[in-house]
Amino acid sequence: MKFGVGQPFRRVEDLRFITGTGRFTDDLRYEGESFACVVRAPVAHGVIRAVETQAARAMPGVLAVYTATDLSADAIGALPVVIVLDHAEGGRMPLPAHTLLAAGKVRYLGEPLAFVVAETALAALEAAEAVAIDIDDLPAVVEPAAAFADGAPLLFDEAPGNLALHWQLGDIGEVDAALAASDRVVELELINNRIVVSSMEPRNAIGLYDGETRQFTLVTGSQGSHMIRDFMFEGVFGLPAAKLRVVTPDVGGGFGMKAIPYPEQALVLYAARKLGRPVRWQSSRAEAFLSDTQGRDNASRATLGLDTQGRFTALKVETLASAGGALSAFGVYCPTLSGPPMAPGVYRIPVVATDVRIAYTNNAPMDAYRGAGRPEAAYLIERLVDKAARDIGMSPIALREINMIAPDDMPHRTATGVVYDSGDFPAVMKAGLRAADWDGFPARRERGDGALRGIGLGYYIERTGVPGKEGAVVQIGADGTFVVHVGTQSTGQGHETTYVQMAAQALGVDPERITVKTGDTDQPLPSAGGTVASRSMVHGGGALRLATGAVLGKASREVALLLAVDERELEFDGGVFRVPGSNRHIGLLEVAAQVGGLEGIGDFEQLAGTFPNGAHVCEVAVDPETGHITVERYTVVDDFGRTLNPLVLSGQVHGGIAQGIGQAMIERTVYDPDSGQLLSGSFMDYGLPRADDLPFFDVSTHNVPCTTNPLGIKGAGEAGAIGAPPAFVNAVMDALAPLGIAHLDMPLTPARVWQAIREAKDGV
Repeated sequence: MKFGVGQPFRRVEDLRFITGTGRFTDDLRYEGESFACVVRAPVAHGVIRAVETQAARAMPGVLAVYTATDLSADAIGALPVVIVLDHAEGGRMPLPAHTLLAAGKVRYLGEPLAFVVAETALAALEAAEAVAIDIDDLPAVVEPAAAFADGAPLLFDEAPGNLALHWQLGDIGEVDAALAASDRVVELELINNRIVVSSMEPRNAIGLYDGETRQFTLVTGSQGSHMIRDFMFEGVFGLPAAKLRVVTPDVGGGFGMKAIPYPEQALVLYAARKLGRPVRWQSSRAEAFLSDTQGRDNASRATLGLDTQGRFTALKVETLASAGGALSAFGVYCPTLSGPPMAPGVYRIPVVATDVRIAYTNNAPMDAYRGAGRPEAAYLIERLVDKAARDIGMSPIALREINMIAPDDMPHRTATGVVYDSGDFPAVMKAGLRAADWDGFPARRERGDGALRGIGLGYYIERTGVPGKEGAVVQIGADGTFVVHVGTQSTGQGHETTYVQMAAQALGVDPERITVKTGDTDQPLPSAGGTVASRSMVHGGGALRLATGAVLGKASREVALLLAVDERELEFDGGVFRVPGSNRHIGLLEVAAQVGGLEGIGDFEQLAGTFPNGAHVCEVAVDPETGHITVERYTVVDDFGRTLNPLVLSGQVHGGIAQGIGQAMIERTVYDPDSGQLLSGSFMDYGLPRADDLPFFDVSTHNVPCTTNPLGIKGAGEAGAIGAPPAFVNAVMDALAPLGIAHLDMPLTPARVWQAIREAKDGV
């Protein structure tokens, strides 16, 4: 089929996006709406003595000013913590309340203190500035190691020593013994830098309330309407989730940050109920830097054991991670359940153990960011393997080859208990090296221009499509309309295109006839999750496959009655049912018209993860006089199991690479260590990668079908951001190796690289 699965079908949603006709939350208007502004903490840590609102309430156009006292009087609850774990020593981790508005203390810069609602956005802003805040400053701490130090300021009484969680995976004693028995031990300390998510569309929320039905409606940019409703509503309002409808229109980027509930989403609902009119809140970019959840931010010491042949014997990882100043919904997930299980990467390592300590710190709450723990794991093992190769005098390729899990080992259970179902890692790596002309690099290294050139490989594997359910509904109207309902939410990935392709191929209809609907908890779906962990095509695609099969099954039974034949005699192709050996046939549209419409429901359950993997090869040139790094070539070969649309797929990989290189080369969130003030609070001080920072990418696939879902798909949305950081840093370290520089922490800014070069040349 011309536009079927596997074809480079152009994205159907792009026309409205590039012509400015997309419908985002801020494009929607409601009669009688009011405007909200959040009063945010001007300090990172302090005791609240007073939040004086009288002057603000008296200002023209102001409808209300709410504080924690108002919320408490109305029995408004706290935001939920979805992932709750036990300490390694036993006992449940503490759960300090993440209230919508700060009560008693503020614990990070920008924490909400009051919520102002007015007739206009300007009136709300001016009134917010008139709210008088009296806070007794306390010392702040912004790094996990500092938070655990003796005498560090305490954020929560419930968390002695600022310990949010102490968690372990594997047997530390067994790993220590294996390391002690190893012929060689290689150690590396590294930092995975804190990231501001910086989605193109900042967060937003509109709250509506129907006093007659007592029904709430929340319109908000999210990564899944059902997730926001189910995570937030009952815990905050003490009401059944069915009393809230959540609508998500077009969304301009999510990257994990929009998968969780935020105070403002609940506050607009609270205010709408109190005022009896719609309440709108739109984040500014400055607010986004302060109040969006941030990503990564951990420091690790990794120790790898090797035998005399260079085979890996043991891996130990000790990590200090930040939770920020409040525990977010998935705040402890990334450095525990997500990253450490993937620590072995694609290598046979007999024993592996991880020790994680998560600290409360006086900066923005931490949560998932593209890859959510798997980039940290891939960066750690791939940097460690490269360092081990240099330390023992072996090529990084040869060391990987002798330790890689072989395709004949599949399915393979790692020492962390993860079962890889499929993959041919050596073949994918070789394909990546060929595509990048790795063997030809020595001739490219010396060009006579004085630049220091290097090449680096980063082989990643991640776990996507984690167990869970997702529903889909296909409706064929008597009027010839085709509507596909799905529960996953596109935030720019191109889901609409791929779902259209899948439905068009299955039903044998023109793609232009199909409409995809998503982002509304009132949709007729049997179950719905959202878009996290690259699950949309695995879960949503699996559900759509069942739904199209169900609608064709109903149609087939109707055709059998209409044509007076046994259903088993029918063939379906190109949108038409036929009786073989005769000219008797009837089209799917005609069937729908005759029976008054057709509907098929799919409720798909994914029972195991999928494991996309691939080889990233990066070539760089470093200017020794300035420290500036130029990415000269970038090559990727991925194993995504099956390619549904190569155009959409390459777009996802390209975007992920850009974000991964951004973290590795430019991005760094900086808080003053004494005051907790944000020093990188705008794009004047926080760098994002631009087009001229990146080369054209050479992206291809070497797919090995997945065995854990019927479509054979391995999730692809986060892969680029996972493989890029180690490939880039390994390339830079290769360039700097002749100077004796063994490691630099991300981001490798010109200043950091220049300083390392100067110190190396001066013998410091």
